[in-house]
Amino acid sequence: MTDRKTIALFGAGTGLGSSLAMRFGREGYRVALVARRAGPLDERVAELAQAGIEAAAFPADLTDVDGIAPLVRSIEDRFGSIDVAVYAPVPSDAAFVPAAELDAARLRSMADIFTFAPVEVSHAVLPGMLARGDGAVVIVGGLTAVVTMPGMSGVGPLMAAARNYVFTLNAEVAERGVYAGTVNIGAFLDRSTGLRAMTSNGVPLDPKYLVLDPDDVAEEIWGLVTRRDRAEIILPPLPQG
Repeated sequence: MTDRKTIALFGAGTGLGSSLAMRFGREGYRVALVARRAGPLDERVAELAQAGIEAAAFPADLTDVDGIAPLVRSIEDRFGSIDVAVYAPVPSDAAFVPAAELDAARLRSMADIFTFAPVEVSHAVLPGMLARGDGAVVIVGGLTAVVTMPGMSGVGPLMAAARNYVFTLNAEVAERGVYAGTVNIGAFLDRSTGLRAMTSNGVPLDPKYLVLDPDDVAEEIWGLVTRRDRAEIILPPLPQG
């Protein structure tokens, strides 16, 4: 069994997922790619192989919470361990809802992907990390987990719950060598599915929307995992005062 490290990307899209795979792959990490569709995952595995990065595809639907533990076991069977887990799916059917219109049924329909799945992924990878005394879990969310925005509820409360969980988890496991952190993003990511959907009609993106390079976000996540000096990054940074 090799002593090389492995990063598992839960929600390995063309934006942040690809950037994280390249960033950690350059450091010698093997890469487990998790997303719903096998075809695009296989394409990314081939692209990473051309860059000299070992990767494997694990097609899975992260809304199937009961399937997460077996998914993690399959990754561990392939690579031996998961040293870094990043949860960053971007569901195509997620939508903001005014709080005055939000009901339990609508909230429940989004809870698996934004709250239950990230907790279950963390729960599944933690035993191995704690046994080794090292590891990192990063959950990526959006700005509405941190800042309330009228007319944009639903997703925010669910991500806020996951954010609260990350802070509590990090406080509990840091002394045992395991890190938990969160990155909350208030912008579109270049080369991502979300940005392509916004511009698919050929109309340029409204200048009021910020666009970040996912390579820069991947670099921030690399810094979180390696330095472990804070539990959260907000991108772009919020104004001071």
